[in-house]
Amino acid sequence: MTFERDAKTLELPWPFTGREDELELVRRSVAGGRHGIVVTGPAGRGKTRLVTEAVRGTDCARVAGTPETRGLPFAAFAHLVPETASLHRAVQLLSGVRLLLVDDAHLLDDSSAALVHQLAVHGRTRLLVVATDGARAPGAISRLWTGELLPRLALEPLPREETAQLLAAGVGGLEALTVNRLYRLCRGDLRLLREVADAVRERGLLNQAPDAAEWEWRGPVPVTATVRERTAHLLDRTGPGERETLDRLAFGEPLPVDAGTLDLDALERLEADGLVHVDEQGTARLAHPLHAPVLRAAAGRLKTLRLARTPADCAAALEAETAALARAIGERDVRAVSAPVGEWLVDEGIGVPARHAAVRARFARLRGELREAAAWAREGLRAAADDPPCRLELTLATAQSGHPDLAAPPDADRSRDVSPGPGDDGPAVVPTGSTARPAGPGVDRSAEPSTGSDDGPAVVPAGSAAPESAGSRDRSGDSRFAGPLQPPAAVVESRTPRLTATPTGSRGAADPREGAGGSAATWWAAARGDLDAALGTVGEDPYDAVRLGAPERAVGRLTGVFAAHAEALAHDDGPALDRAAQALEERGFLLFAAEAYAQAVRSHRDPTAARTARTRAVALARRCQGARTPALAGLVLGELTARQRQIVTLAAAGLSNRQIAEKLTLSIRTVGNHLYSAYARLGASDRDALPCLVELPEAQPA
Repeated sequence: MTFERDAKTLELPWPFTGREDELELVRRSVAGGRHGIVVTGPAGRGKTRLVTEAVRGTDCARVAGTPETRGLPFAAFAHLVPETASLHRAVQLLSGVRLLLVDDAHLLDDSSAALVHQLAVHGRTRLLVVATDGARAPGAISRLWTGELLPRLALEPLPREETAQLLAAGVGGLEALTVNRLYRLCRGDLRLLREVADAVRERGLLNQAPDAAEWEWRGPVPVTATVRERTAHLLDRTGPGERETLDRLAFGEPLPVDAGTLDLDALERLEADGLVHVDEQGTARLAHPLHAPVLRAAAGRLKTLRLARTPADCAAALEAETAALARAIGERDVRAVSAPVGEWLVDEGIGVPARHAAVRARFARLRGELREAAAWAREGLRAAADDPPCRLELTLATAQSGHPDLAAPPDADRSRDVSPGPGDDGPAVVPTGSTARPAGPGVDRSAEPSTGSDDGPAVVPAGSAAPESAGSRDRSGDSRFAGPLQPPAAVVESRTPRLTATPTGSRGAADPREGAGGSAATWWAAARGDLDAALGTVGEDPYDAVRLGAPERAVGRLTGVFAAHAEALAHDDGPALDRAAQALEERGFLLFAAEAYAQAVRSHRDPTAARTARTRAVALARRCQGARTPALAGLVLGELTARQRQIVTLAAAGLSNRQIAEKLTLSIRTVGNHLYSAYARLGASDRDALPCLVELPEAQPA
């Protein structure tokens, strides 16, 4: 692909990525008998780049408004219309233009705006008009869509997954927490995104992530020219008490309004101007994530020393975030939970305790955010290199991403050191003092004695120190967290599962090779394509068996939507699988929902329903950050038998026919026959094409 140079920087722009639906809509609007379209959105949203891609390769005339020429008649059309032309004559001259691109239409002079409006009325010229939201536009331009002369596309912010694709194309190899940080800071402003990302790279702020071929960004935000431009209205506030209020929020948000630390009069003015947001609980925070780092960067050394908070100051808030995340997992509802303190500690390079990182990783994994889960697990391992819950989450996230080479194989010796919680897909918590076994999502424990709420913190592994020593030291080894993050030794002891032999019939802890450890072995085997071995290791979490296509192993052991998923799959009921998938999606379990829809594809008798289920499965799977589980592989391999899918997956992983035969206890001839039949059904010519077919379909850059 060739690119036009950026006129201001003389640098090649990033490849156009994402916006496939919007791009197709714009192309359709200027083709055939259509009259055109108006594209609107805030500055930096990517409007001009979108329409430029839409008309690439076509015969298109271009005009653009500028602030300096708003008082000159027909200034934007100077290269197309004579200086002395009247409006009537200008319409006649442009009636032969097939396609006209009008950029920055909100900056047109009145005569040019009237000309565009008249061209839309006459309808002989297709118009592609771009205008910025929030800017004062000539009435003739706004009436293009309010008067229904042209349809309007209001450009939404680029979604997180498409932002990740854009960063991968423009910068390459960023780990998930860095992608999340850039996404939060820029809020859909693609011009700002590019400038901040380029500044981070050019100033050497990227470092290699541990045990990963990715780059991470920690530390302050570079204050570039675009950053200053976007925040000038903030830095210029001079009202009484306003700057002090902004600075207090920048160093300590969120802050309660009634705590007496904020100037309420200044706060009201800032809220009225949209610079501060106050929620229903009376907590104030800055309206834009970019504001706090800019204000902190502009503060002097003395002000920073006076206002800056330390990690110890955040201990209570971090503990509350950990509890909120664990509670959401325990309630089997993993829709987004706000946890800004943990994000701030990581962004600043301070780090978080391993216990918090493990819960964050688990929460992200259950949501299907596998790369984010792996990144949080690695963050926890920085604080405690041998933390079993973090190692478990890293193994599960990488294995379910289809990377057995990155997922450490669970061995017997290591598994005996791994405590059961947080287990695979159920609550991440075991109540204080409880010896109850961890359960998967919806596991039926009605026959067991009640052990109280399961909303407590994650289990502390056997033999580990208290959270302060195990997970609350920064990378230099200094203790940073105290207070609520350092429970008494008695509490730690009560939370530690016993791993000693338990007499038959007692209520002691489960074998550590089951539950969490068993799930690690299950998904490591599944990532290698060995489904027989994976199913052979399913233990404490029966929902693993449902996800791997063996629901009969989970009958009577699940509750709620997870039981509905198992029953629908056991009865090969496509509509019921669709309903289960929808319920899982509503609760935030996007990967589970994608798998349920993928399983529904093979269960539907109606081809239309099957296509709909497949479309939904692919759409959800693309939001799961590279997930590659056996159920999702079935999106591509759905026309094959179970044995053919198993053999094709192993062949795509690079195994020879002889190796596959030995692994599955089949003859080489039988393996060859299955592969030949699979080639015919998949339209593949040979083994070399299989890796591409096994991969989940990805959104392709335009």
